[in-house]
Amino acid sequence: MIDFEARKPEMIALLKRLVEAESPSENKAAVDRLGALVAEECRRLGADVELVPNTVTGDHVIARFGPHPNPSPAGKGTKGEGVLLMHHMDTVFPVGTLEKMPFYEKDDKIFGPGVLDMKGGIAISLAAVAALKEAGLLKRPVTILVTSDEEIGSGSSHELIKRLAQEAALALVLESGLLDGSLKTWRKGVGDFLVKVKGRAAHAGGAHEEGRNAIEELAHQVLAIQKMTDYTKGTTLNVGVIKGGTVSNVVPEEALAEVDFRVLMPEEAARIEAAMQALKPVTPETTVEVTGGLNRPPMPEDDLMKATFARAKSIAAKIGLEIKAGGSGGGSDGNFVSPLGIPLLDGLGTYGEGLHSEREYIFTRSLPERAALVAALIEHW
Repeated sequence: MIDFEARKPEMIALLKRLVEAESPSENKAAVDRLGALVAEECRRLGADVELVPNTVTGDHVIARFGPHPNPSPAGKGTKGEGVLLMHHMDTVFPVGTLEKMPFYEKDDKIFGPGVLDMKGGIAISLAAVAALKEAGLLKRPVTILVTSDEEIGSGSSHELIKRLAQEAALALVLESGLLDGSLKTWRKGVGDFLVKVKGRAAHAGGAHEEGRNAIEELAHQVLAIQKMTDYTKGTTLNVGVIKGGTVSNVVPEEALAEVDFRVLMPEEAARIEAAMQALKPVTPETTVEVTGGLNRPPMPEDDLMKATFARAKSIAAKIGLEIKAGGSGGGSDGNFVSPLGIPLLDGLGTYGEGLHSEREYIFTRSLPERAALVAALIEHW
């Protein structure tokens, strides 16, 4: 059995390099610097590395290990026996965050921007692959995918994710696990809408009756949208941002609302999208325009997911690990893989808490523990 505890210091050292290479999603130059670091590390381990260029967001990194006799460009091959390890390198933290939120260790915790979401996952995958190679146990194709835009919707990467997943026998998402270390066997689908209301401006004192108040109309729409929530089905809608008007003595001509929606059941996405498009104005002589829709489909705990987790649980038990299942209302790139009918597990990265905040940390023990689990899944699946 591979001793990943002995590898913990080098995993921490790599994680420090990853975290200190700050990589906010919208800063292409910064993300590309981290991508170059990841690509260099993969090449050092003997991978065939491909960079998938982007003009706005950072370039995606594909690293292929093991018996890949004819690596397919950008994931255009056919389904095989390989394992796809999925990661993103972008974070929500702007460059300069390290000045007030440095990387440091305390007790059994490691703190730093992006340490949990999800640079710890990159360190885990590289450690698992390196150990398998050194032990002569890497006998199947393994593809490490590191994308650049997950935090902003995976607009340039979701098709690449799906193509690579369709080549694999198993897809593992190295996003963080739950606080107790549970994997994520279900995730809600995630989408958003923009609701724009157009009324008619008028002087609030001298011609109030001539105006058509867009904010008043938006208020009607907000109430209707919120009522679409159905907790029994795991469906939620949240009007999180509203804007409208210019000054208080003018009847507002325009108003808008930004809406987040989440669905657990695939059929609920169609219901919500239809209901949103069917919204009609209540106030005479106003208009309502709705744009948007589902970004990430749901990842339900269906029969395939249950069977995949059961098999993973059995493999984990062979190396003395007990894994548990849980879920999240948040989405990941695993959501794009779920509808493809490919065995999939999510939340295989580090675990801790404080996601997207100045309190973000991981439990140090999760690094060797998860590396051992990922290595076992690659070897024994």
